[in-house]
Amino acid sequence: MALLVWIALACGVLWFVCSRNLSEEWRFNEQYSYGWFVPFFATYLFWLRWQDRPARSLVRPLGVRLAIALIIISALLLLPLRVFEIANSDYRPLGWLHALAAAAVSLGFIYLFGGRSWLRHFAFPVLFFLTAVPWITAIEAPVIEGLMRAIAGLAAETLSLCGVPAEAQGNLLRLPSGVVGVNEACSGVRSLQTSIMIGLLFGELRRLRPSRRVWLVVGAIAIALFANFVRVLFLVSVASSAHDISAVSRWHDPAAYTILLLVFAGTMWMAWCFDRKPEPATGHPRKVRATRQRDVAGEYAPRVRALQRVACSLLIWMLAVEFAAEMWYRAHEYNLAASPAWSIRWPLNGKAYREIKPDDRVRQLLRYDWGREAAWRRTDRAETDYVFFFRWNPGSGTILRARAHRPDICLPSAGWTQIGRDKIKHFEVSGGRELPFRYFTFANEGSLRAHAYYCLHEDRVHGVEGKVNDDAGLYSNWDLRDRWRVVREGIRNLGQQVMEVIIVTPTNVSDVAVDQSFSELLKQTVDS
Repeated sequence: MALLVWIALACGVLWFVCSRNLSEEWRFNEQYSYGWFVPFFATYLFWLRWQDRPARSLVRPLGVRLAIALIIISALLLLPLRVFEIANSDYRPLGWLHALAAAAVSLGFIYLFGGRSWLRHFAFPVLFFLTAVPWITAIEAPVIEGLMRAIAGLAAETLSLCGVPAEAQGNLLRLPSGVVGVNEACSGVRSLQTSIMIGLLFGELRRLRPSRRVWLVVGAIAIALFANFVRVLFLVSVASSAHDISAVSRWHDPAAYTILLLVFAGTMWMAWCFDRKPEPATGHPRKVRATRQRDVAGEYAPRVRALQRVACSLLIWMLAVEFAAEMWYRAHEYNLAASPAWSIRWPLNGKAYREIKPDDRVRQLLRYDWGREAAWRRTDRAETDYVFFFRWNPGSGTILRARAHRPDICLPSAGWTQIGRDKIKHFEVSGGRELPFRYFTFANEGSLRAHAYYCLHEDRVHGVEGKVNDDAGLYSNWDLRDRWRVVREGIRNLGQQVMEVIIVTPTNVSDVAVDQSFSELLKQTVDS
């Protein structure tokens, strides 16, 4: 019993750290929000397997050495993984490496404790956790984009046959009343991962044969895709009948929850139907309980002592890894000075002030802890000011996320073209303090100019980067080289915020006049 407690404690800490790292993706990405339940499902499935566990068998000396080697290699891999994860918690390959390392350690202990029969018996609950690990973007993006394009094309053909003029353009459906994005009207197609998890869950609960489990997963995916197709037709018909694209947003969430319920109920019904079909008596482990054999104390005593030492060592190593990873970053932060804080005073009672609802995709991309977007028209000007403010609390996500929300990245995707190079300008705010802003100018096909002002503020600035407004600190390709640089130099998110202001004017307005207008805006809204 003491041995089982040590193994459970060591593996529990191992999976807890892995789940905590993945929780950022579960929190910000709604298509993986089901991940919060997967650890509990996996634990429950393991407990069910424990009820009809087979008798333990002896492990050959070579198997013991290989299993211990696998545990040691996987445990040693956790140290560089944790150091890299602290600064790059959003890098999906790390999540897979961490989850696979945790699964390898757990399966190694299971094999050493119960032999090959236990390894086969408990492998599924352990590997089931992998359904909560986000797919690597290079795999996920083509699959999701392909499905959305296919559903958009099929929906357009169906609507046309029903007398509703619709044209598919990539992920968009063009209607007489406007354009509906399938990624918005049918973001439920992203429930593909959820349907896979549900299919595997019910297949295990019913203890179906492998072939029937495969068909159950295929059926769950088919239900999800068909439900999303119906959802597109429904939301587009709502937009068409109301002659208002904004009507889609009112039905977006109810339709998404309906799809989830359909996948859950449909998969449960399919699992019940598969379980009713006759199977050979030896092919249904849920109904065939293995005969227990009495363990011989002399056979297992050496293995028990070795396993207990390995479990204790793993637990100590896990604590040492967390301590070492934390000390790596603290060693690079001991002499960092805090930057003076500042905040925005929003004119909530202003007559021309209006809130802009942040796009869900923007929040999933930037993963900020607090943000607000607003637009207002000051009484002394005809143009409208658009203000964006996002805040990342210390320890949340990677430091590179805030640097990805820059005008030279966002505005070109909206059809604007940058004019010339950006430059740094300093503006005085309340209290006599100056803030540095990067200034960008953009033009569109019409006769308008977009003047963008961008300020990235970090609560504590790392000396190796100099000022955050230098090119080395502000600009980032967000690639593996940048991710490795922040790890090597011990740079993690210690708290940061971004303020971006966009002023749209006619082409005949001078830069000096725009700067003067922006300076007045800062004095009215920024508290330092």
